[in-house]
Amino acid sequence: MTTVRLIPCLDIKNGRVVKGTNFVNIRDAGDPVELAKFYNSEGADELVFLDITASSDSRAPVIDLAEKVAAEIFIPFTVGGGIRTTEAIQAALHAGADKVSLNTAAIQDPNLIQSAAERFGAQCIVTAIDARKASARDGWEVYIHGGRTPTGIDVVEWAREAARRGSGEILLTSMDGDGTQAGYDLGVTKAVSDAVDVPVIASGGAGNASHLADAIEVGHADAVLLASIIHDGIYSIRQLKQELHEHGVPVRLSGW
Repeated sequence: MTTVRLIPCLDIKNGRVVKGTNFVNIRDAGDPVELAKFYNSEGADELVFLDITASSDSRAPVIDLAEKVAAEIFIPFTVGGGIRTTEAIQAALHAGADKVSLNTAAIQDPNLIQSAAERFGAQCIVTAIDARKASARDGWEVYIHGGRTPTGIDVVEWAREAARRGSGEILLTSMDGDGTQAGYDLGVTKAVSDAVDVPVIASGGAGNASHLADAIEVGHADAVLLASIIHDGIYSIRQLKQELHEHGVPVRLSGW
């Protein structure tokens, strides 16, 4: 059975890791390279670095950060934020990232997913989707620019298209659950997981190990993203993995 991946997410703003609630009320959470080294030693399976204002501010992606992180850790990591071209993807991968996350740029030019997957391989391309419950209809709506801009696009349909165009993975964040520690949005997680044939990473709302297990067992996610509960020291990666293991969820425990 495939093990479930626990993936710390480090949202980057002005070179620092930050965390908020529902994409607002941002607070400082530490130095990205030092946190990457710590989570690597704690048993994280992968890491994700997202520059949360690169797209909205029209800035270049944090390639220098990828170089610094690659020199310090030995687990796969993804970088995202401000990546708009295949040249930027190549630069991020050359700097040491294993994958790149496309969000705003993929919505604005869906062909970017396809051209990137063909050039670098689907395994390198993650489509990040920021989802919020739609107010005027059933379902969920895609937001871009770090959650600032609604698109009118249905989340499940966009996930299907991204997978069809060659995205090797979907990083699905519930904006309604983000930072609340009240549990993942199992409705949107299951809807997307059941709609695509690529791995789905559940994000937004983790508060304890039971929430992680629910995302896997009820939401059918393949991996879980973590932020507040580990940045704030409420849980460690090791504690969460041990609890999941005791619950019967397959996790990587080797080397402990």
